[in-house]
Amino acid sequence: MQIRFDLRNSPSLPESVKRRVAAIAGSRLTKDGVLVITANGYREQPQNRADALSRLVGLLRQAAIPPKPRVATKPTLGSKTRRLAGKSQRGAIKRLRSSKIMDD
Repeated sequence: MQIRFDLRNSPSLPESVKRRVAAIAGSRLTKDGVLVITANGYREQPQNRADALSRLVGLLRQAAIPPKPRVATKPTLGSKTRRLAGKSQRGAIKRLRSSKIMDD
């Protein structure tokens, strides 16, 4: 059982939702902008139709929620000091490996 939904020509969906549905749909979206959902998990056609319809509604509901914008944060002072301490410790290990013998 296949359900086809003409996403590109749908007047009821805003453009932002159409873009998100297209991104989520992946290979289920044809070049013509038609969303194809296939359901064959059940033996009877009405159950497959209901399954495909519920998956279509779920996909549209998921795309209707706009993603949260990412908030840029700075690294904490503790993480900076841990990173620098690790770098200096690694540098000390590498200095000890060198074949040069340093005399003062």
